[in-house]
Amino acid sequence: MPVADPNAFEAYLAPWRGPRAGRTVDAATALAAIPDGARLLIPPLCGTPLQFLAALDDSRARWRALEIVAGPLLHPIAPLRHAGAPFRFTTVHPTPAYAAAAEAGALRIIPARYSDTATLFRPDGRYPVDAVVVGVSPPGAAGRFSLGVSVGSVIDAVRSAPLVIAQVNPAMPYTLGAGELEREAFDFLVEMEGPLPELRRAPAGPVEEAIAGHVAAIVRDGATLQFGIGAVPEAIMGRLGQRRDLGVHSGMISDGLIDLAECGALTNARKSLQPGVMVTAEVAGTRRLFDWVHRNPGVRMAPAGYSHGAQVLAGCRRLTAINSAVQVALDGTVNAEEIDARTVSGPGGQPDFVAGALAAPEGTSIVAMPSTAAAGTVSRVVPRLAAGAVVTVARSLADRVVTEYGVAELRGRTLEQRAAALRAIAHPDFRTGLTR
Repeated sequence: MPVADPNAFEAYLAPWRGPRAGRTVDAATALAAIPDGARLLIPPLCGTPLQFLAALDDSRARWRALEIVAGPLLHPIAPLRHAGAPFRFTTVHPTPAYAAAAEAGALRIIPARYSDTATLFRPDGRYPVDAVVVGVSPPGAAGRFSLGVSVGSVIDAVRSAPLVIAQVNPAMPYTLGAGELEREAFDFLVEMEGPLPELRRAPAGPVEEAIAGHVAAIVRDGATLQFGIGAVPEAIMGRLGQRRDLGVHSGMISDGLIDLAECGALTNARKSLQPGVMVTAEVAGTRRLFDWVHRNPGVRMAPAGYSHGAQVLAGCRRLTAINSAVQVALDGTVNAEEIDARTVSGPGGQPDFVAGALAAPEGTSIVAMPSTAAAGTVSRVVPRLAAGAVVTVARSLADRVVTEYGVAELRGRTLEQRAAALRAIAHPDFRTGLTR
């Protein structure tokens, strides 16, 4: 039976700090409440409140120092123009948008799984924040606001941080689930209108389409899917139209899922947890997707403790986790975060979903990636990860790896069998050099 209200996630959320003032004010009043030296959390991806952050940047003379904490950013935000003076940045998931902060020596990285954000930023967490700034929809008929497209990594801090400011933006869709909040959830509400950041669909070429064909052959009817971001996931979604009763329990959803739902392949009918409902923590896509999720009863926004919780994922029958990698070593070890000792990403939800899929009944974990990088000059299948390289997923959790050349089944295989299977799906130009 579908989840009927946001209280379904209550057991996975931080306790409420207490009722707040819920005052509608101008931006200057809200900005004045942020103390000097504060640590400020903002939502990632399409939920980043761009307009309020532009006002924050315009008022930068107010602070000697201010730390902005965030997950992956799609585009540079206004305060990045003044990285280091007064703004410093901390992220659990670096993206190219942080380049200015990195160049200024004003970027710090916390290696953390998405599931860690459920507790990380709370007052009792390892990296507590002083304030949270979120984007919300205008209130609905019942008077509640919605966190819209970004809920999972910020909702626990919204419930527990000392100061909570909301940018009320008509462009933000009203999504159902854990992000539906009363006025008393916020200290200040600031009405500012402007477009949300958008994640455009990455075009799929012949390599991505070949990978998608191999992955689609693995996905079974009734599978519960988790996808990452990029051309490969979008291509995979485009190949699943003939499947039946697919479901979604994911860290994020993107535009490709609309097509799956409209063609009848995605029904969520056979999910073991919350049948009939698509569960996600983030919505990352275009205006088309924002409009599609607006008050959509088939979509529920979940907190990180539920969307990525180990016990929850272990209960998702036929959980099929589809992620990518920078490199996969011949023993099955995955690096999804570094290129030549340069951090380009974070672990995100990949470690959570890989472990969850292997614990789930009939679960499958798939690493889907092109066989090469750098215009075909570098193999993504490597003999071993370089000394000191990041291990995103340990070899003990390896299941299936897919490239345009086929599928390598690693689970339950010896090191020698794994090496042979991965060598067979590497680019032919590099196979002879792939020895352990």
